[in-house]
Amino acid sequence: MPELLGINHLTLATPDLDRLVAFYADMLGAVLAFERAATPSDPRIAVVDVGGNDHLMIVETATIPRTDTDPLGRAGWGLRVGTHAQLREVRDRILAAGWPVGPIETLPTQWTMTAHDPDGRPVDIRAHRPRPTSSGSPAA
Repeated sequence: MPELLGINHLTLATPDLDRLVAFYADMLGAVLAFERAATPSDPRIAVVDVGGNDHLMIVETATIPRTDTDPLGRAGWGLRVGTHAQLREVRDRILAAGWPVGPIETLPTQWTMTAHDPDGRPVDIRAHRPRPTSSGSPAA
């Protein structure tokens, strides 16, 4: 049986495709992979590369998307950056642009913060903490 390699894509709906693509690109560093114009049978879409062969497919819709949190009161999905310093940099960039973002919290294996995209949808942004070595010190 083949093993899973990760998530290929996550689909987000939005009434303003350009604004949402700009948020994920400008604030979080995603890269527009491709865009398809609307056709009589299909809506306009954009796919942004969020690293590691993972993508967000953004679909332009006439309806406002739901922005519920998960049962734990969190975003229910998230993106990852490499280090705590990069997480702080992303947070500073989001704040400077005037978008809402919570504080950076320390969890047992990672640091996390929750931002809200232009549609009000929460997204957790996380950086994994270094694993301790056998001596108890973080690995380099």
